[in-house]
Amino acid sequence: MIERPEQLVAVFGGDGFIGRYLCEMLLQAGVRVRIACRNPRRAHFIQPMSEVGQLGYLRADITDPESVARAVDGCSAAVNLVGVLKGNFQAVHVTGARNVAEAARDAGAAALVHISAIGADPQSESAYGRSKGDGELAVRAAFPRATIIRPSLVFGPEDQLTNRLAGLARLLPFLPVIAPRTRFQPVYVRDLAEAIARAALEPGQYGGKTYEIGGPRAMTMRELHGAVLEATGRTPELVDMPDFAASLLSRFGWLPGAPLTRDQWLMLQRDNVPAKGAPGLEAFGIKPAPLGAVAPEWLGRFHKGGRFAGRRVNLTAAN
Repeated sequence: MIERPEQLVAVFGGDGFIGRYLCEMLLQAGVRVRIACRNPRRAHFIQPMSEVGQLGYLRADITDPESVARAVDGCSAAVNLVGVLKGNFQAVHVTGARNVAEAARDAGAAALVHISAIGADPQSESAYGRSKGDGELAVRAAFPRATIIRPSLVFGPEDQLTNRLAGLARLLPFLPVIAPRTRFQPVYVRDLAEAIARAALEPGQYGGKTYEIGGPRAMTMRELHGAVLEATGRTPELVDMPDFAASLLSRFGWLPGAPLTRDQWLMLQRDNVPAKGAPGLEAFGIKPAPLGAVAPEWLGRFHKGGRFAGRRVNLTAAN
């Protein structure tokens, strides 16, 4: 990306999983970054990625309009990464999204990037999907030229899915697979972050559009489990959980090894892949990284004998 030192980008949720990679991309592009989050101390690990004076922090809560307005004051672009999987969806995904969009508009920002989700639909059966859909409508109403990005599952070193599965595979002789036939198109966090950064810095090209972002391959939940096991070298048996059993457990908010809310179960009843013909990473000139090509970087630590065990075996075979 071309360096743009005169630009200042406010990143709401910059201390999170996607945020750390987005901030890295923006800092590498030479722009100034203001991380807006409820606890700025959680984002101090990003400081070494920046030059002197390039990075700033501001305490903000997207449900508080005044703090949002302070966060976007003087900014050329704003990015809203904030989302929750349980809790007050309306406050975060709708009211909070509207607050950011209105503040960006009032501050005269040239770009707004709003991170939604595949399956966002005001008519969705799940509260999460409905709130994401209503949030998109609120953003469009306040900032028509906003870029809306809907990712599928996002994987990377700090994700809560592949690491959890790998940890369970190290401990258990079998892994239950819920919704084994539901399809996803997982996207590497660095690829997603690059697309968001480009949208924030090039509103003339990406503004006013909606993108559905997935990786290079769609896979079922069972295939996703298998890919994680391959990256770790672990061999527990995969056991498909009957839908009636998973549905029952979701009413208690629990699944062996992980929480499962009723709303999350409803979300799993639909495939989570980009719509046919929807613009995705290719529109940003990004070639998506396959899960299998990058996952060993962080899942290798779950391998028997440590992350380098597989390499030692290969080296011995080569000799």
